[in-house]
Amino acid sequence: MDLMNANSDDDLLKKRKEEVSGTSLKIGQVKYDNQIVRNFALAVLIWGAVGMLVGLIIGIQMYFPRLNLGLQYITFGRIRPLHTNAVIFAFVGNAIFMGLYYSLQRLCKARLYSDLLSKIHFWGWQLVILSAAITLPLGLTTSKEYAELEWPIDILITIVWVIFGINMLGTLIKRREKHMYVAIWFYIATWVTVAVLHIVNSFEIPVSIFKSYSLYAGVQDALVQWWYGHNAVAFFLTTPYLGLMYYFLPKAANRPIYSYRLSIIHFWSLIFLYIWAGPHHLLYTALPDWAQSLGTVFSIMLIAPSWGGMINGLLTLRGAWDKVREEPVLKFLVVAVTAYGMATFEGPMLSLKSVNAMLHYTDWIIGHVHVGALGWNGFLTFGILYWLIPRLYHTELFSKKLANFHFWIGSLGIIFYVLSMYWAAITQALMWKQFTSLGVLQYPNFLETTLQIIPMYVFRSIGGALFLIGFIVMIVNLTKTMKQGSFLKDETVEVPLLLGNIDKEKGHRWLESRPVQFTVVAAIAILIGGVIEFLPTFLIKSNIPTIASVHPYTPLELLGRDIYQREGCVNCHSQMIRPFRSETERYGEYSKAGEFIYDHPFLWGSKRTGPDLQREGGKYSNVWHYYHMQNPNSMSPGSIMPSYPWLYTQKIDLESLPSQINALRALGVPYEKNFENNSTADLLSQSDLITKDLLKSGVPAEADKEIIALIAYLQRLGIDIKVGRAVQQ
Repeated sequence: MDLMNANSDDDLLKKRKEEVSGTSLKIGQVKYDNQIVRNFALAVLIWGAVGMLVGLIIGIQMYFPRLNLGLQYITFGRIRPLHTNAVIFAFVGNAIFMGLYYSLQRLCKARLYSDLLSKIHFWGWQLVILSAAITLPLGLTTSKEYAELEWPIDILITIVWVIFGINMLGTLIKRREKHMYVAIWFYIATWVTVAVLHIVNSFEIPVSIFKSYSLYAGVQDALVQWWYGHNAVAFFLTTPYLGLMYYFLPKAANRPIYSYRLSIIHFWSLIFLYIWAGPHHLLYTALPDWAQSLGTVFSIMLIAPSWGGMINGLLTLRGAWDKVREEPVLKFLVVAVTAYGMATFEGPMLSLKSVNAMLHYTDWIIGHVHVGALGWNGFLTFGILYWLIPRLYHTELFSKKLANFHFWIGSLGIIFYVLSMYWAAITQALMWKQFTSLGVLQYPNFLETTLQIIPMYVFRSIGGALFLIGFIVMIVNLTKTMKQGSFLKDETVEVPLLLGNIDKEKGHRWLESRPVQFTVVAAIAILIGGVIEFLPTFLIKSNIPTIASVHPYTPLELLGRDIYQREGCVNCHSQMIRPFRSETERYGEYSKAGEFIYDHPFLWGSKRTGPDLQREGGKYSNVWHYYHMQNPNSMSPGSIMPSYPWLYTQKIDLESLPSQINALRALGVPYEKNFENNSTADLLSQSDLITKDLLKSGVPAEADKEIIALIAYLQRLGIDIKVGRAVQQ
């Protein structure tokens, strides 16, 4: 029997005594800190409800945009990143810390390293989340997916993450159980990798307390961002949850994990391969082909370790399927592990170029993400909460019937959500690429496709509502469980204290008993892929060829771009035309790497709720854009885009313009020396030209309003190398 397969401390002690010579056995007392676990559990319930409610609101806005009530702070573009951040960092993040702090103490047979650090970690993380909840609706965003928070919050995240790491590693160093169980391996890899990802992707130059520019531009920024974005999914939404699976699934089933050797293969192959796969989000873009190919190859290889982990989890339940039918906790855990298997099969399939060509930018990506978010992260969290809360309060779960109701209504919600998105995606892919027998686009107007899939958006919101109802039922069930029990802040337990010489252990056993060395090896494993992908892209100029006709944005266009980011337009529109006939016929000349060299950050997007805007410049008149932003339906009947009335009353912010010019010059944008001193005059001159043109069409507009800057930016898009003309949208 392997050490990690031990069912009890007695088995563990017996095995260790057999393996280690000179071991002396003592019994001692340890006080586990349950207060910090409960605090994170309560945060999971609170922030989970907030994140899912916001998700439901934006889901309804997809077919009823007036739900924003004309308020700029709750439009889809602004609160969509609030939803993703709330679910990822608030709901899932707090769940990670809840499960990790509970399991780490018991696996180490030691109290957490510092109660003070635990408290700072908890309140610091809640402050990060609260800061996101305030700043994102205000439009204070970098617009980089899953990394939208501005630089002061990035610094706060770094500080809190370091505090968390000190607390975790300190606990490992003072542990009484020398062997580090497999769950701890995943915790270590999570901490190391997320630290690297966050720091590298967050390099930026501050312009003001609420504004910064990414250190990287264009293609390089896209590579770094999706190296971060993909691996945020990998090392924040996956590896820590695998650690939780390896602890809580055997505990809930009261059975040993299926295979110790498989867990070793699973862990090391997963963390090594995952870090390479980011470029599969950028297939057929301006990213160099060799980087795209690397992303595809390593994504396909990821199937093996991912499914190895799923199999290890499911086979742990051999002979316990009767118990699965009876226990709602195991139901949630089984579906969670199955959803993990589905998501980690689907991801590599989407990285195949032939599949990606059809499904990228469609709603399939939304469905795929939610298989993981709702099924894997959501259901595993629910299972852990149903198992954990009764133990923290020394009582039984208030109602298994309510838990079972939650399971079935949550499962139904996932099915409604995911299948509706798959159906919408197939419709989008077929309509976007369909040509007539005469060789012209069957559906040249993008809006035709949007109107066709609105019923699927309705079904999606129904699925989201069912999932939220299940979550609320769980809150009620767990609240009543807490009320009927008695919470013990400090849980005193007698534990075996294993002393003795472990230097004779060799190979992986040796590494498992040394947290510092283990952390170093894990860091090396995850750094290799990133270094090999980054160095050629950044150091070899031929990877990003320049184009002589591409010039920096004018001051008015630059501020218009800031407004475009603030309003979250990138959440619905891409700026990346792929080299397919269906796209070049619809949008214009395909995108070149050299077009984006002054884009800090890049704005390629990952979803087309609206048409691509890379060649928007000159396609429509200034007055068309003026009316379109004021009332989209007036220019595009049936549009689901919200109106933006505040753009017509809010003045352009000129105060930080010189600082922005200076910051971009420092990043390599070739603005002339002292241009910042003339930038305001340049801006007013260009805005005056646009207002005069609007006046010719009978539209009196004020030159200092934000709508003028946004029009300037939209009219600039793609005109530097514009070739030919695309169809009207």
